[in-house]
Amino acid sequence: MKTDTVPLDAVDQSLVHALQIDGRAPFRAIGEVLGVSENTVARRYRRLRAAGILRVVGTLNGGRLGYSNWTIRLQCTPDAANAIARAIAARPDTSYVHLLSGGTEISCSAQTPGPDESEALLLHRLPRTSRVTSVSAHLLLGHHALPSTWAGPARLSPEQAALLAPPPADDGEVTLAPADHPLFDLLSRDGRASHAELAETTGWSEATVRRRLAALRRSGVLTFLVDIPPAALGFRAEARLWMSVRPSRLTAVAAAMAEHPEVSLVALTTGPTNLLAAVNCRDSPDLARYLTESVGSLDDIRAVETAPIIRTVKRAGAPLPHDVRSSGPTRAAPACR
Repeated sequence: MKTDTVPLDAVDQSLVHALQIDGRAPFRAIGEVLGVSENTVARRYRRLRAAGILRVVGTLNGGRLGYSNWTIRLQCTPDAANAIARAIAARPDTSYVHLLSGGTEISCSAQTPGPDESEALLLHRLPRTSRVTSVSAHLLLGHHALPSTWAGPARLSPEQAALLAPPPADDGEVTLAPADHPLFDLLSRDGRASHAELAETTGWSEATVRRRLAALRRSGVLTFLVDIPPAALGFRAEARLWMSVRPSRLTAVAAAMAEHPEVSLVALTTGPTNLLAAVNCRDSPDLARYLTESVGSLDDIRAVETAPIIRTVKRAGAPLPHDVRSSGPTRAAPACR
């Protein structure tokens, strides 16, 4: 279903912002902040989720476990792009799989537990076909903005937002065990799955599920994201920017861009360019204004490559059934972009 066939009114948009703040906030608490009933909130969420517009997903924040985060670009022939993008999206270690420009380039994010896994992903596990004409991978060295804090969904006042904010993550250590995989599998498809559903999936008691969820969230290993097309919020022009910035000013430029309301990601990278950004604008003229005025005012940016997103195959969570079919279970997609 197209996003413009399901208009979001003020309550819907406030609900999206509330879930961005805490994806597992009780509907009762959200209703109290929004000034509507719990049933209204639940009904709105179910309607938007059934339409394929909105869902909450649980993601693995591998950075808290020492994982490496990558952004990958593949050039391919136009006839192969869709199939290759779907194959990449089916992988459990990818997220934000986009078709760019004229449909001959794919970008995605990935995270790997260690050097051996990184080598295997980049050299052996990506599609190997003559229709892939080039592959480049860039290690992400640090984030200055993430989709979880993108200003696009913001509708609530600071006072309202504070009422929904979950406790901040601490520095406590946590390790993942094979027994955690079913938990992440289900949360990657439905971050608001009930404790009873999670208990049935894992074989644990509901009390154990509650304790494990709390520990994983407290450590920052498990995060919850709103999975919604920016177009549903009125941002119909998405693009990826790869920039070359004077090294001595790289941190300052990244921090400045992180303050731009259009930006949902800013990350330092390796490679021929050293700064990556994801931007969301209202339309093409708005994107042009952003590039010429906001980006153009940052004199330390030496060059910018802009690639419009023409289709998104996968966002934060496991692919939706209409996005990609996979023969096996899908683990939580990474929180890195």
